[in-house]
Amino acid sequence: MSVLLKARARLLLPAQRAVIPFLWKVKYFSSGKESAESNPVTPMLRHLTYKIKATGPITVAEYMKEVLTNPAKGYYVYQDMIGERGDFITSPEISQIFGELLGIWCISEWMATGKSSTFQLVELGPGRGTLTGDILRVFSQLGSVLKNCDISVHLVEVSQKLSEIQALTLTDKTIALERDAESPVYMKGITESGIPISWYRNLQDVPQGYSFYLAHEFFDALPVHKFQKTPQGWREVFVDIDPQDSDKLRFVLAPSPTPAETFIQPKETRDHVEVCPDAGVIIQILSERIEESGGAALIADYGHDGTKMDTFRGFCGHKLHDVLIAPGTADLTADVDFSYLRRMTQGKVASLGPIQQHNFFKNMGIDVRLKVLLDNSSDTATRQQLIRGYDMLMNPKKMGERFNFFALLPHRRLSGGSTCQSKSLPSPVAGFGDLVWK
Repeated sequence: MSVLLKARARLLLPAQRAVIPFLWKVKYFSSGKESAESNPVTPMLRHLTYKIKATGPITVAEYMKEVLTNPAKGYYVYQDMIGERGDFITSPEISQIFGELLGIWCISEWMATGKSSTFQLVELGPGRGTLTGDILRVFSQLGSVLKNCDISVHLVEVSQKLSEIQALTLTDKTIALERDAESPVYMKGITESGIPISWYRNLQDVPQGYSFYLAHEFFDALPVHKFQKTPQGWREVFVDIDPQDSDKLRFVLAPSPTPAETFIQPKETRDHVEVCPDAGVIIQILSERIEESGGAALIADYGHDGTKMDTFRGFCGHKLHDVLIAPGTADLTADVDFSYLRRMTQGKVASLGPIQQHNFFKNMGIDVRLKVLLDNSSDTATRQQLIRGYDMLMNPKKMGERFNFFALLPHRRLSGGSTCQSKSLPSPVAGFGDLVWK
């Protein structure tokens, strides 16, 4: 298993800038040193060059959206990019403990807020379905606790390929899937434990109700607008065709302010800023739903609290990849700005974090869980795999400090409101404090 995984070290990029005889200014955020052999003309590159020739340079956000989710050629739409043979590997694929502890987190919060009679598990961008599968196994093992709760699973997935893999992972093969490509609910099934499961392309189509929303490595793939501070003020970064090579792309700076500049904070002190409006919209939807119907959202991702600058990078074959080379063949990502997510709640819900992954899982009792699994396993290979997975999740030099957890909860959850079982001080939120069972 690659030790690089999706541990996305910040790509060091040249800072030089050259002025060209047009209004646009060149800005190199990638190396630009790849040979012609390493810069194949992919279908997506051809599509983008036609688009730029027709409309002019495009924003980095539009570039990411086209490359990742274009219905005909998008990287995420028709490929299985996760795993050792793919371009990156995610935490649920590394260790079953990751999903098990998130399942415990959901049950802990469900108990702390009064044991609602209904419970929707909603995952945004569920990958191969491994995380949801591990959570459902926890739900089955704790069936006596959840026996009076009506549980359903809702997956938000734009990839046709991945949704098929998720169905193979999660559903009862003896019960035929219901499919309707034209419906907001484009697929339905039943899990092996008898829980109804549905697939959607948009979060807005998921039914309202008491829900736990999980977003693991979801926000980092949403399109970002990039801005550079110049003597003339903020200027947005665009993607253009290199005039020296029509089969190569380059970054340029807009000659004047663009509408997206309104997302930059007035007191911003950084020289380079990345903003993700799509993330803001999703956070607002989640905040409104949690405020109205209860539940919580747990976001796990690479990110920062409003401190980093240029984090846009690509991954191919578990290695860093120039974001402008062979578009459509590599994953594109940018670190999540948790301070921006916090602002986008607009005070409708409480937020906790970000907290580093190794601290979150220490609070969740990962050491106890690892010991139980090791004590119950006599197979040497399995034991070694469990230990390697634990090290990858917890080691500060690997994923322990690079990954963060961030939660959205109703204000009443933290103020000891009427939905809590006790009218005294509310119990700590698992992960952000020590796990406590009542």
